[in-house]
Amino acid sequence: MFKNVFRSGFLIRTAHVLLTWVITLILFLHDTDLRRQRENGELMQPVVFSSLVLLSVMLYFTVSLMDPGFVLSDSVKYAQGSGEELEEMIPQNPIPRLRRCGYCLLQQPMRAKHCQACKHCVRRFDHHCPWIENCVGERNHRCFIIYLAVQLLALLWALQIAWSGFHSSGTWKLWLIVNGFLLAALCVVGVLSLVVVLLLGCHLYLISINSTTWEFMSRHRITYLKSYSDEENPFDRGILCNLWDFFCMCRTVVWEQVYYRGSHNHV
Repeated sequence: MFKNVFRSGFLIRTAHVLLTWVITLILFLHDTDLRRQRENGELMQPVVFSSLVLLSVMLYFTVSLMDPGFVLSDSVKYAQGSGEELEEMIPQNPIPRLRRCGYCLLQQPMRAKHCQACKHCVRRFDHHCPWIENCVGERNHRCFIIYLAVQLLALLWALQIAWSGFHSSGTWKLWLIVNGFLLAALCVVGVLSLVVVLLLGCHLYLISINSTTWEFMSRHRITYLKSYSDEENPFDRGILCNLWDFFCMCRTVVWEQVYYRGSHNHV
């Protein structure tokens, strides 16, 4: 029973929510700018900050519970929602040939990979994130980036608020007693800010070259990338086009077609 609860991600998601609101509560209860503004009736900053924290939590659950793009059948057509057209995979023996997953026994679209934790193949697989207890793939990658950006904004703001709450005391021991909880919150927020900055920066770079974490780290083992040098990428359309496609195009991409065109240009 407890193993199933852990595997479902319940403990991780609960820990995330508790940590978020405990730190927020410390910032409100300690003598910080938030508390002083609230006591003075200046509610704009406290309300906006609370709303930003709430938005980050909502985005966390959206990314965590969202289908990242599981491959559920061998179908060569993929529904793209209301009002969106269907794109067909290129017919007759694309190069290289599509492989069949050795775990779920389904034909993998190009750029898909089987996730051992989720027990599914994921379209345009990027990585499995243990903090959200879900894969990051074609359907939730954009939401993941938005979540990281909002989370970073909330963390940096929390750093400034926490710093405003420190006050001098007669001795170090007294200072630690007065500021201990705030210091702990500052350290946690500082570490998380550094992690999110690095993660967001890496992902934005990979998006700009139309690559995934899996492809970037394991390209020497990926069949469709072996014929390319480390500086070449058959999916790269230039920084602006890559960013536009990622953030503004709401459709399922048939990567076999993109690769086919890129391989012809490569030749």
